[in-house]
Amino acid sequence: MGSVSGADWRLIGSALAAIALIVLLITKLKLHPFLGLILGSGLLGLAAGMPTGQLIESFSDGVGSTVAGVGVLIALGAMLGKLLADSGGADQVVDTIMGRSGVRRLPWAMTLVAVLIGLPMFFEIGLVMLIPVVLLAARRARVNVMLLGIPALAGLSVLHGLVPPHPGPLVAVDALQADLGLTLGLGLLVAIPTVVVAGPLFAKVAVGWVAVARPPEPPAREQTPDHRPSFTATLATVLLPVVLMMGKALAGIVLAEGNPVRGALDFVGDPLIALLAAVLVGMVTLGRGAGLTRDRVGETLSSSLPPIAGILLIVGAGGGFKQTLVDAGVGETVTRLADGAALSPIILGWLIAVAIRLATGSATVATISAAGIIGDLALGLPPVQAALLALAIGAGSVFFSHVNDAGFWLVKEYFGLTVGQTIRTWSVMETLISVVAIAIIYPLSLVL
Repeated sequence: MGSVSGADWRLIGSALAAIALIVLLITKLKLHPFLGLILGSGLLGLAAGMPTGQLIESFSDGVGSTVAGVGVLIALGAMLGKLLADSGGADQVVDTIMGRSGVRRLPWAMTLVAVLIGLPMFFEIGLVMLIPVVLLAARRARVNVMLLGIPALAGLSVLHGLVPPHPGPLVAVDALQADLGLTLGLGLLVAIPTVVVAGPLFAKVAVGWVAVARPPEPPAREQTPDHRPSFTATLATVLLPVVLMMGKALAGIVLAEGNPVRGALDFVGDPLIALLAAVLVGMVTLGRGAGLTRDRVGETLSSSLPPIAGILLIVGAGGGFKQTLVDAGVGETVTRLADGAALSPIILGWLIAVAIRLATGSATVATISAAGIIGDLALGLPPVQAALLALAIGAGSVFFSHVNDAGFWLVKEYFGLTVGQTIRTWSVMETLISVVAIAIIYPLSLVL
C-alpha cells in the first residue's frame, strides 16, 4: 500500500468520478448507456490528465477491438436464437419437456426448458418466449405462478450472466483475454448448482412470500409453423456450439501441440466458427426442418439483427471505456492496491461488479467496467484463473436487480406483481444467483 502515490490516488478518483457520472446519466437523467459511457470515458481521460488526442485514440481503439472480438459473436447468437423462435423449435423443446412432467416435477421441467432456451437466446427474448408457457402451465396446474416463474427466470438469468455466447460473459472473456472454451465449460459447471438453488429450491420458499391468487392471462404468442423441427434436431442444433467450444478446451488440456486432432478441434471450436456452424446447421435443421422457404429463413436472419443494435453500441462504448481505463493507468494502480491489501482478484472483481450493478442497474455496464478496472490483474494469471475471474465478474453483475434495472420492471409487469413482491422474488433470486455463484467460483480458484 505504501507504494501507491498521490498520482495513483488521482487516477482512482478519476475512475470513481467517471463511474459516478455514468451512473448519474443513466439513472437520473435517463440517458442511453451508449452516450453515458462515451461521456464517462471523456471525463475519465481528462481528469486523469490524458492528452485529448490519446483519449480519442484509446476510446476508438477500445470500441473497435471490442466490437471485432464480441460483436460478430453476439450477432451470430441472435441469428441462432431467432431461428429457434421462428421455426417453432423453441416451442417443440418446451412442449416435449413440459408434456412429460407431472405437477410435482413442473418446477424442475421449467428449469430445464429455461436452460436449454437460454443457451442461444438473450435474456429478454427468452423471457418473452417463456412467459406464456409459465402462465399457462400455472393456470392448468393451479399452482402459484412463482413456483414456475422463479425456475424459468433463474435458468435464463444464470445463463445470461455466466455462460457465453451471452454479451456479458463474452465481454469479460475478451477484456481479460481468457479462454472462451474454458470459460464456457467452467461456466456450465458453476451454472448447474446455481440454477438448482436459485430456481426450484428457492421457488418453494418464494411462494410463501408472495401470494398470487390467479396467474394473469398469457400474452398472445407469435404464430409458428404448423410443422416443427424435431426435438432431437432442435436440441442438437442448440448444443452444437457448446460441444464444439468445449471440445477445443478439452483438446488443449489432453492433446499435445501439433497433434492434428487438436488442430482440427481448435479450428471448429473457435467461437466464431462454432457459432457460424450452428447458424448454418440451424438453417437446415430448424428452418428447412420447419418447412420454411429460403426467403423466410433469410427474413428470419435479417430480422434478428436490428434488435441487437443497442446492445452492440453499449458493448462497443463499454469497450472504449475499458480501454480508456487501461491506458490511463487505472488498472495498474488497482493491481498495486489489490496486491498491497492481499485481496483475491476473484473477490475484487466480484465486489466491483456488484457495486456498479447496484448503481447502474445494468449487468453489461457492470461487467465491462469491472473487467476494465481489474484487467491488468488477469495478465499474469493461469488460464483457469482468468476464466474464473471472468465468471466472478459475471456473477457480480447480476446482484440484486432493483428499480433501476429494466429487467425488474419487465418481470413485474409480465407476472402482475407489486414492487414489493418483485423485490421479494426476482431481486432476491438475482442476489441468490450472485452469492451462490461466487461461493462456488472462489473455492474453485483455490484448488484449480
